[in-house]
Amino acid sequence: MSTNRPLSPHLSIHKKVLTATFSIFHRFTGIFLSLGSALVSLWVLLIALGPSYYNLFELISSYLVFKIFLFIWTVGVFYHLFNGIRYLFWSFGKGMDLNTVYLSGYLVIILSISSSIVIWVLI
Repeated sequence: MSTNRPLSPHLSIHKKVLTATFSIFHRFTGIFLSLGSALVSLWVLLIALGPSYYNLFELISSYLVFKIFLFIWTVGVFYHLFNGIRYLFWSFGKGMDLNTVYLSGYLVIILSISSSIVIWVLI
């Protein structure tokens, strides 16, 4: 009996399924949106504390890394929104055939990125 074999199937031997990947990213964006909401609360607190604290926030927000983080957070907001709408349709049994599942998945990515770019261009 060989002892090199795993006791149960491992994730590395399974085929990557697009719906599972989108589901995992939906959960990740939910977590990161919670963290982003905490930062928005911190921003409101800094406004309430007065001009000197808000000037500190303006200094921090002028860095490129902050703007990149904010852009990624914006993409996460739209991804979570559009993918949530997609799951809502699935709850009613709509769009469940494989071609529509893949098409709607790619549509979620395209809409998330394009919506974020539009928001950033307008602001």
